[in-house]
Amino acid sequence: MKASDLLVACLEREGVEHVFGLPGEEMEDLLFSLRDSDVTFVPTRHEQGAAFMADVHGRLTGEAGVCLATLGPGATNLLTGVADAHLDKSPLVAITAQGSLERLHQESHQAIDVLNMFRPVTKWNTQLDSPDIIHESVRKAFKVAEYEKPGATHLELPEDVAAEETSMQPLPARSDTRFAAPNAEALNRVEALLSDAERPLIIAGNGAVRTRAAGPLQALVDVTDLPVVSTYMGKGAVPDDDPHSLMTLDSGAEGEAASAIAEADLVITVGYDIAEHDPADWGQGDAPLIHIDSEPAEVYEAYTPEVELVADIGRTLEVLADWCSAAKLGFDPDWYADLRASIVTDVQREPSGEAPFTLRDTLPLLREAMAPEDVLISDVGSHKMAIAQNFPTYKPNTCIISNGLASMGIAVPGGLAADLAVDANVVAATGDGGFLMNAAEIETATRLGAEYTIIVFNDDDYGLISEKQMNHTGEHFGTGLTNPDLPTFAESFGIDGYRPTTPEELKDAFDAAIGNGMSLIEVPVA
Repeated sequence: MKASDLLVACLEREGVEHVFGLPGEEMEDLLFSLRDSDVTFVPTRHEQGAAFMADVHGRLTGEAGVCLATLGPGATNLLTGVADAHLDKSPLVAITAQGSLERLHQESHQAIDVLNMFRPVTKWNTQLDSPDIIHESVRKAFKVAEYEKPGATHLELPEDVAAEETSMQPLPARSDTRFAAPNAEALNRVEALLSDAERPLIIAGNGAVRTRAAGPLQALVDVTDLPVVSTYMGKGAVPDDDPHSLMTLDSGAEGEAASAIAEADLVITVGYDIAEHDPADWGQGDAPLIHIDSEPAEVYEAYTPEVELVADIGRTLEVLADWCSAAKLGFDPDWYADLRASIVTDVQREPSGEAPFTLRDTLPLLREAMAPEDVLISDVGSHKMAIAQNFPTYKPNTCIISNGLASMGIAVPGGLAADLAVDANVVAATGDGGFLMNAAEIETATRLGAEYTIIVFNDDDYGLISEKQMNHTGEHFGTGLTNPDLPTFAESFGIDGYRPTTPEELKDAFDAAIGNGMSLIEVPVA
């Protein structure tokens, strides 16, 4: 078969259903191979949107999302979304076209060193410089991307190679790689530390959700009455309506979650990635630290574990839960009960006045309008901080926050990917800054018949930067914006647009929009 046909056959063997990307001259063979396959090619309006779609697909499913771009500017535009997947530990396979091999040794139209450009933001990448290596390279790209800790990989397909013939066939896709059980000596040390502790606390990170370890984590918490504080990307690892949940690291009007960490005499991190949240900001005292993860801890003076349990996260938690149960080891929840009660009271506030609303006060109404299994995709900005700290999350992978690279512009394309990946309702929450970065993907969404709700928190400003400048200097500069009439903008795409100005209108807009087709709600915020 032709090399491009082999590549697409390999994608089919990997179970790929959608490839997100932009067409390009140098990928002509690959595009027609996709046309004749069971894989759906989704033409997007910008390569960054395509990469964000693949990124969110990977986060939600655990299976690598695939994005596609041509050489030169196509590849450079793809880079931000690939980097986002890399730092968020989301499995993604990026494919970029390249000019013919015969012209890459010299200065050439649109030709840049894409391979080396992608290398720092991928786990592995290679050029497909022969049709006979495609079957192995595609299998490796998916295996490496999906293997814990997951991330991005990249394949470059030169134009002339794509058109060549090959007799190779796709390799079988296998996902039976398993991590070892926890080390017995390390477990003994952890058990000793737990036996001596009076106020242990768990910090649940991205890995607790990513590795589907929420069930074993819940079992451990139920047996021991340990409190759980989540990172922004660990939201939902333990439901926030569970009495053991202290929500996220920054939750509580008076920093109650941080207070709990400071009061703890033992801190256990589960699937924590330093890129999520700097441990120097935890406010941790002198309590010893236990690291439970699939990889050793990063070397950092603010994060020096007493014991590292490097193994399958879920199996490790199951072993600990069994031991704690047999040892009848439990802890008095009274030491953190008042802190939890204060956090719950804080997150249940509702809007007290008309628009412009505060970001914080709109979230109880949004939570009420969404079912526990509905998925919220948060963009980056002031609203991300409010959502991370104050939006209760009841199931894993139902509040998607980018907090590794933390790139603006992910919500609108991410909402499309989520709509394709899950059966639940999807809400994409964004600020006016992030919204207009990838608003053109609304056209992609309507073309595909997607049905999700976009909420734009509009303050005519890069609000988070203004806030930080004000805190540092008492003034702000370079952050002001002007925006189009957003409901009219939405209607130009053929979708419903809302602009509520009272709490009653806000509630009605959420209820009318969520789960009822494609729509946009502009929420004026101060």
